[in-house]
Amino acid sequence: MDTPIIAGILGAVLVLWVVFSYNRLVSLRNRAKEAFSDIDVQLKRRYNLVPNLVETVKGYAAHEKGVLEEVTKARAQAMGARGVEDRTKAENMLSETLKSLFAVAENYPDLKASANFLELQRELRDTEDKIMAARRFHNTTVMSLNTSLESFPTNILANMFGFKQAAFFEVETETEKEAPSVKF
Repeated sequence: MDTPIIAGILGAVLVLWVVFSYNRLVSLRNRAKEAFSDIDVQLKRRYNLVPNLVETVKGYAAHEKGVLEEVTKARAQAMGARGVEDRTKAENMLSETLKSLFAVAENYPDLKASANFLELQRELRDTEDKIMAARRFHNTTVMSLNTSLESFPTNILANMFGFKQAAFFEVETETEKEAPSVKF
């Protein structure tokens, strides 16, 4: 074979590899964004449940104002958080304050028997399960993206085109690593 033909074939293979690798990185990056969007949808659902839950508890536990204010404050901070790391911290704080709210509710038998409260509790538990599933999907997708960005020779291409690693959506406390347990 002629040297120019071999060089042409090698050049074509290199171009095809660059195109394939670039498109794969774009796909992984977009999938990671989509996965975070799925988390965001479930978090917004939780944000919408929290005011109803606070109002329901407020009717029974008027003197527990501090706990109710903390939940409301944590919700506002979570809604205003931007970026994966800030959102993760704010969500962890909201989860902790919700646990405090449910602990307060333990002291009010009428509240624990309220159909409205029980429905809100069920909705919140369902939402927490969906958030956990969305976090798992997001973190798996981020792991695939980050692994590709670190693997040779794709890491060279990724650096050339400015691809960055994505952040995991992680829980920080040991109690958050388990599904919230609410007993009434």
